[in-house]
Amino acid sequence: MAEPLIRAEGAAHSWDGTRWQFRDLDFAVAAGQVTAVLGANGCGKSTLLRVATGLRAPTRGRIAVAGTAALVPQDFSRAFPYRVIDMVLMGRARHIGLLRMPGNSDRKAAMEALAVIGLADKAAERFDALSGGQRQMVLIARAIAAEPAALFLDEPASALDLGNQDRVLRLVRMLADRGLAVVMTTHQPNHALAVADTALLMLPEGAVFGPAGETLTEARVENLYGLPVKILKVQAGDRGFRSVVPLYAAGRQLSARPCCDD
Repeated sequence: MAEPLIRAEGAAHSWDGTRWQFRDLDFAVAAGQVTAVLGANGCGKSTLLRVATGLRAPTRGRIAVAGTAALVPQDFSRAFPYRVIDMVLMGRARHIGLLRMPGNSDRKAAMEALAVIGLADKAAERFDALSGGQRQMVLIARAIAAEPAALFLDEPASALDLGNQDRVLRLVRMLADRGLAVVMTTHQPNHALAVADTALLMLPEGAVFGPAGETLTEARVENLYGLPVKILKVQAGDRGFRSVVPLYAAGRQLSARPCCDD
């Protein structure tokens, strides 16, 4: 493996020193790799991204990023009436400097980022007038415009229809293939199997990190979500897929097993 751009060593976070969102995390992500982070609600996936991007300090251990990092949050609960181009230009803040206006190079970078996601024709439109899928893509464009070495995405395909999920996942893979180190959180094991090189599973008894195809076993996914699953192999033409199928049962008694402390 190439020299990692992202490295976590014994990383842990707690709000009060007794209840841990996560602890003893060790993982590494190189340029060109996608790492998917999976875990039940409340296991600290979003906090992990904030610690990795410097928005929060770890309680112990460290997460180091070689170069600049950009964070794509989950879609805003409310959309702002900015133009699309202005939303993307916000990603240029570190290049523009304090109390300065965006220059031609910044606008060029913003338009190039919109072209990457296929929304250059929406530059003059209002961000809050876009669909949920388009807004999510614009947030990714904003991160691209920052020209980071490492990209962190918090559930980038959540609340999107299947077609938009596929568009976001293809974009994630494309950005990694262009040389970024990418970490994304997701509740969908199939998203990890589709695009991730490695997976970090935040299990109740501790995290497991390794190649996505090897790490995502039926037993671990069942433990992760408290739900039985089957992993099936599907052949479509000359392409083979592995798919995690949850075995839902409306009559099954709810499990009281907690994942992690909030």
